[in-house]
Amino acid sequence: MSTHADEPVQLPAPAEIPTIYFIGVTTGKSSIQSVFPKWAAELGLGDVRLQGIDLPPHAPEDSYRQVVDFIANDPLSWGGLVTTHKIDLFNACSDMFDEVDRFARMMGETSCLSKRDGKLICHAKDPISSGLALEAFLRPGYWQETGAEAFLMGAGGSTIAISWYLTQPDFGANRPSRIVVTNRSPQRLESLERIYAELGVDIPLETIHAPTPADNDAALRGIKPRSLVVNATGLGKDAPGSPLTDEVEFPQGAIAWDLNYRGDLVFLDQARAAGHVQVEDGWIYFIHGWTQVIGEVFDIDLPTSGPRFDALSEIAAGTRG
Repeated sequence: MSTHADEPVQLPAPAEIPTIYFIGVTTGKSSIQSVFPKWAAELGLGDVRLQGIDLPPHAPEDSYRQVVDFIANDPLSWGGLVTTHKIDLFNACSDMFDEVDRFARMMGETSCLSKRDGKLICHAKDPISSGLALEAFLRPGYWQETGAEAFLMGAGGSTIAISWYLTQPDFGANRPSRIVVTNRSPQRLESLERIYAELGVDIPLETIHAPTPADNDAALRGIKPRSLVVNATGLGKDAPGSPLTDEVEFPQGAIAWDLNYRGDLVFLDQARAAGHVQVEDGWIYFIHGWTQVIGEVFDIDLPTSGPRFDALSEIAAGTRG
């Protein structure tokens, strides 16, 4: 179910069985379409359904409000996962939520909607799921050992969450020496700076307006060896291409992390071509993101590690092309 920027939202029909929605851009292409029924069977959820709702990036405010109003008032619509639209949906619909969790309020984003006792609840799960994904490929003590920086392209909800996670004071010296964020529009960078200041983070933050891939190339040239380089733009999935040019020079020994796991993934091809870069796609992030939301929507306790989590991971891996 999709719409273009100049078309009205095509809302689903009222749900006939408990339904979780996937609010994104190209939801029909996601692995969750084949993973969810298998997970539902494994978890004993019964007769439930996943329904995609596609909206163009930065859709009109009224589009988000129509979708949230539908979920809020349809009895068997139990909630949903939001990708790409996390900040825009929160900004458009914050007055429609009965409750907003502390991460959602802190980050100014919606990545999960759930319902309890007739109340519509807004959650931000990215601070948890992004941290779990990072822990899966960064060895303990990495930042303290290397003195590396984190370079994130795209200033949306995922970058806000990753930046928050990486700069937690509890990590002590094991944090990036600097966070650098680029974005095509300055407004998102200003919002990130404001959130960063409100959180009182003591790790230096630099924001760079980078409207073109060449601008990102130039910014990356100033990044230390072994740093984390993140594609959080959606390019490669929601739209073709990469935030970098093919002439980009990655820092020596960098870790390139694409939050996407599907699409043309040009960014990761560019990182592989460099020959000295550790390459990570968004698959583990996908697993943690969806299990966090499914646990919330269906009110079940899903572990983040151990045999039950491993079983869910193996089921998902079996659907991957």
